Amino acid sequence: MSKKATPTASPSADGADPVSRFEASLKELEEIVARMERGDLPLEESLKLFERGVTLTRECRGSLESAELRVRNLLQADAQPGSDADDAP
Repeated sequence: MSKKATPTASPSADGADPVSRFEASLKELEEIVARMERGDLPLEESLKLFERGVTLTRECRGSLESAELRVRNLLQADAQPGSDADDAP
């Protein structure tokens, strides 16, 4: 008998910081992949897990894109003439 899928709490819960949400989403995605790779799930459960995996992948991609934008903005601010980085010895 196969164990029923029990999705974990949504990593996008209010109050969690973006890094924690990303890490929780990635961990859940890794767990889904491991379960699906075993190949012993009924089709319906596999489809539900696949759908959840797609959702988590999109959330992770969005988090990474947001982090990349933050890094670009920080680097761009440092490259601006007259920034504090130019004053460093």
